[in-house]
Amino acid sequence: MSKEVATLGGGCFWCVEAVYNQLIGVHSAISGYMGGHVDNPTYQQVCNKTTGHAEVVNVTFDNDVISFQDVLNIFFTVHDPTTLNRQGNDVGPQYRSGIWYHNDEQKRIAEETIKRVDNEGLYPNKIVTEVTPASTFWVAEDYHQNYFSNNPTQGYCAFVIAPKVAKFRKQYFDRLKK
Repeated sequence: MSKEVATLGGGCFWCVEAVYNQLIGVHSAISGYMGGHVDNPTYQQVCNKTTGHAEVVNVTFDNDVISFQDVLNIFFTVHDPTTLNRQGNDVGPQYRSGIWYHNDEQKRIAEETIKRVDNEGLYPNKIVTEVTPASTFWVAEDYHQNYFSNNPTQGYCAFVIAPKVAKFRKQYFDRLKK
């Protein structure tokens, strides 16, 4: 088994975490913050847009089962990578689309994937996903972890996350944990 970490920001971390926790080969998907200038930021600070952090998910996976390329292919189908600092009604720099790479190979794959997705015209607009070196990952507060699983009837979960998860499950049915 060969563990690797991918750090992804695709809007609200609850949505991203909900998807990756269901994939075969993924050991964990942890919500947190990255890319800012404040140590140990709180959710409130990040929401106030003063720390520079994005909501991200650290996805720890077995790259003998699911490759980093596969992780990114899924990433580009579960959020809109063409909207700057926004995913649906979630607006602000904390919701930016980003890939925080942990090594040169991840950087190369991320940049090539963005080029490929742009060239294939999968979206009507150009991708604005940032590709940035990973920095300190700050784990989000406990109540953010497994938020969708723990709160399926909460409004945001029912009306925003559930449709994304349903679309993902349909598209990647053969890659889901049993």
